Amino acid sequence: MKTLHLDTSELGLDFNAALALARVIARQQLGEDTMLMSWYDRERDFESPSGTSECHEGCPTKGYWDYALNRGAQLAVAFDAGRFTFCFLWAP
Repeated sequence: MKTLHLDTSELGLDFNAALALARVIARQQLGEDTMLMSWYDRERDFESPSGTSECHEGCPTKGYWDYALNRGAQLAVAFDAGRFTFCFLWAP
């Protein structure tokens, strides 16, 4: 999966603003028909799908990342060294 690492700390983006920007980037990179596969919010320690990391306790790979990889995600957009990460799939 291709990963774009963005340093947006000076912009002060919250989760929703980062998600909106990640969607724009995903559409630009993959095309209009993109689907958000999974995400992680490090500040709140939330992930989607919920609970995927419970199976990965002690593993170097986080559950949200493994979920996206195993379902064909092609692009990850990571903000501020992993503060927020969004994984996308092109879904025609």
